[in-house]
Amino acid sequence: MALSKIDEVRSLSDQELEEQIVAVKKQLFELRFQKGTRRLEKPHQFKHHRHRLAQLMTVEWERQQSQADS
Repeated sequence: MALSKIDEVRSLSDQELEEQIVAVKKQLFELRFQKGTRRLEKPHQFKHHRHRLAQLMTVEWERQQSQADS
């Protein structure tokens, strides 16, 4: 599975962006839970989800900055 592209995130609406952030945070929580109970089968998913969360939060921050500048 390749890492997602930032262009995909930039095409999301503000509402979709918020929903994606919540969903990825929930997935990361579930991965940490699986790791704690020793049921984690795909540890590489941590990297993918953290990367996706960083992209989502970066785009959210960029949008907030552009609104503050206006």
